[in-house]
Amino acid sequence: MAMTGTVATTQIDGLTLINRGKVRDIYSVDDDSLLIVATDRISAFDCIMPNQIPYKGRVLTAISAFWFEFLSDVTGNHLISCNLAEMPETVRRVPELEGRSMLVKRADVFPVECVVRGYLEGSGWKDYQKTGSVCGHALPVGMKQCDRLPEPIFTPATKAESGHDENIDFDRFRSIIGTDSAYELRDLTMEIYRAATKYAESKGIMIADTKFEFGRVSNGDTILIDEVLTPDSSRFWEASEYQPGRAQASFDKQFLREYLETLDWDKTPPAPHLPEEIVEATSGKYLEAYKRLTGSALEI
Repeated sequence: MAMTGTVATTQIDGLTLINRGKVRDIYSVDDDSLLIVATDRISAFDCIMPNQIPYKGRVLTAISAFWFEFLSDVTGNHLISCNLAEMPETVRRVPELEGRSMLVKRADVFPVECVVRGYLEGSGWKDYQKTGSVCGHALPVGMKQCDRLPEPIFTPATKAESGHDENIDFDRFRSIIGTDSAYELRDLTMEIYRAATKYAESKGIMIADTKFEFGRVSNGDTILIDEVLTPDSSRFWEASEYQPGRAQASFDKQFLREYLETLDWDKTPPAPHLPEEIVEATSGKYLEAYKRLTGSALEI
């Protein structure tokens, strides 16, 4: 696969940068809207890698746009447009932003991650091994790594500005955002997950777990924000190769994590430089996730 120029960071003359996250640069556009730019940065173990992953930002943007449309009957969202031609002139004059930018509505963001798990992996698997439960959900004895859970479970987390998010139980979740909002976000999270997993399974992809973020707009509506059901925010597994008791073939950055686990690296900055074959393979997995879910290859 031919590699292409990547975007490591952005600076847009005429717009104020309000946050530079691990992957996204967020700009203030006006009182009602923001610009979210997905770069080709990639993080693992909460460290940003020195390499960028070709097409990654465009895949994240395109997959999010696909799911926002797919889920529009379930919930409103913050997307105004992904089309550069429909954005302010200050954005249109930066061609590198094409395909990786979302003009979105401003919202008051709930300071929590809404995580749902259908399978036992990641931090949930580690918690289960220690306690037999995940975020207050007691699970059957004798479950294996990557086993399907009896029912999907809601396992929220706090949002860390730096370092690791912290898994919390529902009582803590309620104490942070209030009882009414807690039940609303939990129910919405589960409804979105059920709709998405049914669709993804028809494409041969299992969504093992994922996380959502929500905000509230001026009319009081709760909407889906940030990215949604991407390879960065979800575990996508190859359904045809699924076998509990081991790690799964995936279409997400788990491939990168597994490579990093083979290195003599203590998971603190600076992160190691990635070999070209790891960069290329990671890019390929992101592109394949988009193709499998949408039915067409990303235009590159």
